Parts: sequence; structure tokens; C-alpha cells
Amino acid sequence: MLYMKVDVILGLQWGDEGKGKIVDVLAPDYDAVARFQGGPNAGHTLEIEDRKYVLRSIPSGILQEDTYNIIGSGVVIDPLLFKEEAEALMNDCTDMTNRLFISKKAHLILPTHRLLDAAYESAKKTGRIGTTGKGIGPAYGDKIGRCGLRVGDTLEPDFHERYEAAKLRHIEILKSLGQDCDIAELEKKWMEGIAYLQKFSLVDSEYVINDYLADCYSVLAEGAQGTMLDVDFGSYPFVTSSNTMCGGCCTGLGISPRSIGEVYGVFKAYCTRVGAGPFPTELHDETGETLCRLGNEYGSVTGRKRRCGWIDLVALRYAIMINGVTCLVMTKSDVLDTFDTIKVCVAYKRGDETFERLPYSIDESYEPVYTEIPGWKTDMSGMEKEDEFPEEFNAYLDFLENELETPIYIVSVGPNRAQTIRRYDEEEDECS
Repeated sequence: MLYMKVDVILGLQWGDEGKGKIVDVLAPDYDAVARFQGGPNAGHTLEIEDRKYVLRSIPSGILQEDTYNIIGSGVVIDPLLFKEEAEALMNDCTDMTNRLFISKKAHLILPTHRLLDAAYESAKKTGRIGTTGKGIGPAYGDKIGRCGLRVGDTLEPDFHERYEAAKLRHIEILKSLGQDCDIAELEKKWMEGIAYLQKFSLVDSEYVINDYLADCYSVLAEGAQGTMLDVDFGSYPFVTSSNTMCGGCCTGLGISPRSIGEVYGVFKAYCTRVGAGPFPTELHDETGETLCRLGNEYGSVTGRKRRCGWIDLVALRYAIMINGVTCLVMTKSDVLDTFDTIKVCVAYKRGDETFERLPYSIDESYEPVYTEIPGWKTDMSGMEKEDEFPEEFNAYLDFLENELETPIYIVSVGPNRAQTIRRYDEEEDECS
């Protein structure tokens, strides 16, 4: 029997690479888009004509009218935030309830998870992670601790008893940390979110997706955050609470590793990071501020200012390796349009040692080793074809492809869906 493959799209840096836009661009080529991990801190921003959409839990294929969308079991869902997000989309996605399926095995973020998130972070004397405070880490903690609540539990007759038991357990922890536990108003809205959630199709998503593959439906799996935030292989402990790399697609959707097809790795033409943690190429000068201003580097959900720096090929090579990336996608190329010189980190240096491979742990003693490339000094935001690229930008692309040994298949020159250029024709089969 012939089975289709699941293509995967994920971030290769510290998140915020522009994955949502690229999913939206690729979605017309697929029958279904599935989110496989992460929580509602993942703001995937889509700009279509003069409208802007920020998606948190709902897959980025939802604006394509003929595309099915699945929230997989590896995602954690806050019903209150889901309700707000879905209602905001309803005017433009009138048939969304018929095209959005939610895994019964996805875990729920409880109101008390938010309080725990804040309490755990404030209790740390040093090494604060800089979480978004949305309860995602504690929800994943309960999942791993085998005491979490899942979407499917809301359909059980004793759901409220299960919820009360989980809430009381959390309240005891909060009291031990000296924290207030008043959640009455938040809990009321959360329960309204539970009722709203049940308007959608709650499914055994692993069967849905594998049936799609058996029926030769094409599926695009969408990751959240970025590879360098992976809980196992990222810059631990300054990471998220799930597996953001390609392997998380299998565990988050319930598919076999042999079902993986193309792996699209998305990266910015420079680098950003939100929250605490190592960032070897971070710029604490006017250049960093310029990148932030031109790139509008503020979180789409949190509004937090992102730290900015030059592109880091040490981390990027690592991310390509552990994900098995077959196609690269470079976003925000236009942000570099005005620079005289572009710097590229090709290695790290500490003392007399040079590192081309990512060290186990990075601190301030590691310094970036840069190669400088002439800038293109051309406004690329209105370009529609590859043959319009300036010679200097093509040289930048060639340098990156040679260093990364992977083709850059798509280049984004602006935030809008239309500002996306595919460099290789499908007939050339560059990404296989």
C-alpha cells in the first residue's frame, strides 16, 4: 500500500523565525496542517493583504479554506486563550469548526498552572528562564508527572471531580510557596473555554493523521518555538518544555519516523532571542538596535523586545543536523537591506581554542568568529523573482548554502504572504 509522507516545518534558531507565514505560504500544497507541540506562547503571525493575524494554538493553515487543521497530542491547550483566538478568527474562517480537529490526548493548561508558572519563576534566586507566565511549563510538568488533565477528560462524566483534585493539588503547592490562590474569575472564564472547546471535533488525532496518509492526503506538520529551545537539545536550562525538533513531530502527532518526508528549516537572515540564556552573537550596540527596529522584533503574543544579533552558523549547522533538514527557508532578508557589511558567525573562540561544533554549554567566555560579507544596499521588499536579487545578496545566499550544505529553497523579503520567493522550481527537485 502506498502511504504519503508528512512534511515538517520547524524553526532552527531560538524561535520567532517566521514559521507561521511560511506554513501559510506552503499550506495550499497540502490537504492538512498539524501542530505537534508547544503552547499558546507561540505567536505565529500571518499578514495577508492588509490584515494581520496572530495564531497561538491553531495551526497556520486555518486561513486556507480547503485545508484541514489538527492540534496534535503534543500541544498543551489553554481553553480560555483558545476561545479568544478562535473567536477572533471566526469572521474570516466561517467554517472553522468543520476544518479544525483537536486531539483528545492534548493536555490542558489549568488556571492554577498560570499561578504556578509565576510562583516557580519568582522563587528562583538565580537562573530565571524568562517564561511567558502562561502555565505551559507546569502543564508539561504534570503531563510528565502523569497527573495532567487532557482534552478527552472533558467528555468524561467525572471531569469536574478530576479538575477539582488537580486544582487542590496545585493550591497546596502554591500555599507552600506563599502565593495567593484566588482564581475565581479566571476559573469562570476557563470553564467557558471548556464549553467552547467542545464545539469542535475532539478526535483521536493519531488515527486521523495516519488515515490521511493511507488515503494519500498530504500533511504538513507545524512546529512551534525553535530548535535551540528544545528541552533536550537546546540551550538548557533556558529552553521551552517540549521537543521542538523533528523528532517531536512523531511523538506529538503519533506517526512513525518512516512517515517523515521533507523537513523545512526556517531561519532568519540574522538572529534573535527572547528571554534569558546564551546568545553568542548578540549585539549590545546601535547595530543591534537597528536590527530590532527594522525587524520589528517584539513578540507577537507577549510584546517582549527580542535580543538581536548576527546569524550564527555554529548553532544553525547543529540544528540542521539533528533535524535532518532537507530544505532551508530564510526569512527577514529585507531587514539587512541597508547594511554596508553583513557579519556571519562561522565559529566560536574561547582562549586559544576554536569551536565549529556547538559546545555542551555556552557562556560569556565564548566569542563569535566572524566572516564579513558586503551588503547589497538595495530595497528587496518589492521583488517578486529570484532574478531580481542583487549580486551581493546572491553571494550571501551562496555563502550560506556552501557553509550549511543545504539548499535555501525559499526567501522571504517582507512580512506579507506575497513577499515570498521560491528559488527552485519543483522540477529541479532540489529538496529531496
